[in-house]
Amino acid sequence: MSEAAAGPVDELAEQISRTTGLPPDDARRVVADVLAYFTETTEEYVRRRHRELQTYGARNDEIFARLGTELRHWPVRSPELSARQLRRIVYG
Repeated sequence: MSEAAAGPVDELAEQISRTTGLPPDDARRVVADVLAYFTETTEEYVRRRHRELQTYGARNDEIFARLGTELRHWPVRSPELSARQLRRIVYG
């Protein structure tokens, strides 16, 4: 692929491959995983984490407190949500 035709995603994958020694296909998968992580909406994140934490036996009060803390430190900024708002995301 020519340099002019390469987009930022391809350039990032090439950089990761070059600096880590990962094969190009693995580097592309890493970039795709990172992009998917950062494009997850707040609602998707809350629902996914709620399911994950329930799997480990956490109770809703613990889960919603933890989610509130996690969202404050999440790389993609979300509005500050109350436990009630978090419950509404999960349960409708």
